[in-house]
Amino acid sequence: MALIWGVNYSVVKAGLRTLEPFAFNGLRVALAAVILAVLSFFLRADRWPSRRDTWHLALLGLIGNGLYQLFFILGLARTRAGIAALVVASGPAYIAIISHVLGRERLPLRGWLGIAIQLVGVACVVGSTQGLDAGQNAMLGAGLIACGSLMWAIFSVFLQPYTARAHPVHLSSITMASGAAFLLVVATPALRRLDPSTVAPAEWGAVAYAGIGALVIAYLLFYHGVKVLGPTRTAMYGNLQPLIAIAVAWIVLAERPTGWQAVGAVLIMGGLLLSRTAVSRPLLAPSTPTPVRT
Repeated sequence: MALIWGVNYSVVKAGLRTLEPFAFNGLRVALAAVILAVLSFFLRADRWPSRRDTWHLALLGLIGNGLYQLFFILGLARTRAGIAALVVASGPAYIAIISHVLGRERLPLRGWLGIAIQLVGVACVVGSTQGLDAGQNAMLGAGLIACGSLMWAIFSVFLQPYTARAHPVHLSSITMASGAAFLLVVATPALRRLDPSTVAPAEWGAVAYAGIGALVIAYLLFYHGVKVLGPTRTAMYGNLQPLIAIAVAWIVLAERPTGWQAVGAVLIMGGLLLSRTAVSRPLLAPSTPTPVRT
């Protein structure tokens, strides 16, 4: 799971060399939506969510798989893969803050300290973009990724009550379908301009990997990990994602990390670990956590 998501940042960057961001994202999310719909068909033994829940999940999908993916692809097209991975890794901090504001969870002092450390780490990572060749464009990209992480945090918090009464594949299928519909509308002009003959097989492979690998296989592995290992241990493995992303981007894309990025990585990962070990007090019934996807 962590390997698939970590590699995905570099895969998407490679795919964006010839494909426009909107076209790439529309194609990969639509591909994932079709596959998840097929998987849902074979899960007829599990009860489909009620009509009301289905509509609510579809609306959430516009946030979690629509707006999030929109910000993600626009940001990743402008900044480094390693920077994007570190900013996305701070997503749990936003989830904790939103959960606290909504009165769903209370964190002890250790948890808040971990969140503060993560946010300082994000500031170091975003600030480090000033020294890159891309300059302001790289900073804009990091800012867009951060906006996407906020969208995913909102989606995750409001999705949690539904995880207790619906199968993960059904949840993912519904939310992915509405997100794909939104992204395909946004991508319509880019898809009309797309000439398939100009796209190399490697770029089509990037679409397939980013759609099937990152949005279907890794997601199912995440829930299998939660079932077998428990949510805490699975989340710990998920923390390897940004480290893998930085290593792969360094090797494949020649994205050499800067000193400030290294400092930011240490702070984000340290804050994550500190927050994970803090014992929170849920004010609602505990439910399966949602993964941070790419």
